[in-house]
Amino acid sequence: MDQRDRVERAKRGDHEAFADLVDVRLARLDAAARLILRDPELARDAVQEALIRAWRDLPGLRDPDRFDGWLQKLTVHACLDLARRRRRRAIEVEISPIDPPVTPDFTGALADREMVDQALRHLDPGHRAVVALHYLLGMPLPEVAAALAIPLGTAKSRLHYSLATMRASVPPEPSSSPTTVAGGQVA
Repeated sequence: MDQRDRVERAKRGDHEAFADLVDVRLARLDAAARLILRDPELARDAVQEALIRAWRDLPGLRDPDRFDGWLQKLTVHACLDLARRRRRRAIEVEISPIDPPVTPDFTGALADREMVDQALRHLDPGHRAVVALHYLLGMPLPEVAAALAIPLGTAKSRLHYSLATMRASVPPEPSSSPTTVAGGQVA
């Protein structure tokens, strides 16, 4: 059974077809929500809210082939809604890889995750959403803009600003060239 058929069955109230559609997408939706919200519990709440909205609004989906993008859009909006409601709450982050590396380098991966975590802390949820959709879910910027209901120029601007902010927050790597001290000696 193809996706279009499952969507059509789910639109008519078939719970099993809806569950089949959601099961294969759940891990990616959760990963995106975690990246945007930086809190695993809030991410689960946002995904759950998006799935409730999806079930409720599914009969209004005109093009069953756009189910993936529509569900991602609902998830992003649920994340942003939750973030707006919880602005004052301190947020912890837990980044888990979508696909584990073939030969894990735990020290490098840990350092990289910590660096990304630090850089993401400097972004607001709207900017994290653009980064998550573009880099985590691999969506092209026009689709990111459509999912967030913002102009393409705004999506590009947010991505540029986010990357600049993230780069500025990462400490520079120490240079490996020797330094000279007074008297011409190499330290």
